[in-house]
Amino acid sequence: MIDVIVIGGGPAGLAGAIACAGSGLKVTVIDEFIKPGGRLLGQLHQEPSGAWWNGIKESERLHQEAKKLSVDIRCGVSVYNLEKENHLWNVHTSLGTLEAPFVLVATGAAEYPIPLPGWTLPGVMSIGAAQVMTNVHRIQVGKKGIIIGANILAFAILNELQLAGITIDRVVLPEKSVLSQKAGEPEEVMKSLLKAAHLAPSPLLRIGSGFMKNDWIRKIGLNFYPKNGMKVNGTPLQLRKAATEIIGKDQVEGVRVADIDANGNIVAGSETIYEADFVCIAGGLYPLAELAAVAGCPFQYVPELGGHVPHHSESMETPLDGLFVAGNITGIESGKIAMAQGTTAGLSIIKHAGKGSNTIDQQLQQAIQNVLYVRQQAAIQFNSEIDSGRRKMNELWGSLYLKNNDISSPEKIV
Repeated sequence: MIDVIVIGGGPAGLAGAIACAGSGLKVTVIDEFIKPGGRLLGQLHQEPSGAWWNGIKESERLHQEAKKLSVDIRCGVSVYNLEKENHLWNVHTSLGTLEAPFVLVATGAAEYPIPLPGWTLPGVMSIGAAQVMTNVHRIQVGKKGIIIGANILAFAILNELQLAGITIDRVVLPEKSVLSQKAGEPEEVMKSLLKAAHLAPSPLLRIGSGFMKNDWIRKIGLNFYPKNGMKVNGTPLQLRKAATEIIGKDQVEGVRVADIDANGNIVAGSETIYEADFVCIAGGLYPLAELAAVAGCPFQYVPELGGHVPHHSESMETPLDGLFVAGNITGIESGKIAMAQGTTAGLSIIKHAGKGSNTIDQQLQQAIQNVLYVRQQAAIQFNSEIDSGRRKMNELWGSLYLKNNDISSPEKIV
């Protein structure tokens, strides 16, 4: 008999499994990749403190800790359905159906695609694919590349590609369209990047970024933004240029780029072709939450969290009995926050299973507070209004709790 099935062997899933197994619950982790670790496997960056964050080493630490606690980890297994029957969750996988009273869905995030002419050519990939190929599989994705899309994820991986000796010629925006949305609007892109201005590679950029947070100064800055861009770790960030087409016959040979005005509109007659042998499209991340939807969990669209997210409490429970969530499925954040949420979900499961000690409530509250602490200490946030998004979800959960328990006043909630 399995007590807990964890779907997703990334930082949230492994942390949740470790917490559950530490209290004697029998845990099985399912992941469709060939090894556990999830997004951690591709991460390698230097933090503001100067310390290096090595995702591969961190995933190995979690993996070994889980193995010591006899967690059953099954990789290369896909989950295609999740349903409740006779007080047990049936998890339908490519290897058959597993049953357990508790399920933790920690499926992480996926990347938004931004289609444009030529995007199916060999040599075009998502920015996340470039990260995995470089840091996990140790494959050089090309000699000279261009990134289409300027966001926090793009610049984090830009640095990782540079560390691997790969040249990124420039970063440009996608053409403004219904599909690219705010990613094609220079001012919106600048506003999102200013949230991470403290990580700028030079004091001059950090000081200038501080001034740009003022609305009218930012608008002036965009109008006079240099066409050749401003360099970030040696790579030009060209906020006033947009990719209109990826060029190539049998593979990527270059990118057709046009000048754009401060509103993102193409300047007629300004097109230029820049040579490249690979292209990374950086559309950003969204919660990969289909399995929670299949299970019947209610959802809410919260743009500050990255998209549609399942209803959940701070203790990571959902309105469905026995179903818990953790990590990027609840909102796009860092691996450290995912781990803290996974631990919280694990302790919450222990409490519901009646397996914890008489201090389980205290441990759970400490874990919830640790999530808040880790979030406050995070050097960057993929979504700058994450705190607002979390408040929205907490308020939604509170309203749902009141409705389901017919309580007239929030003060009556214990």
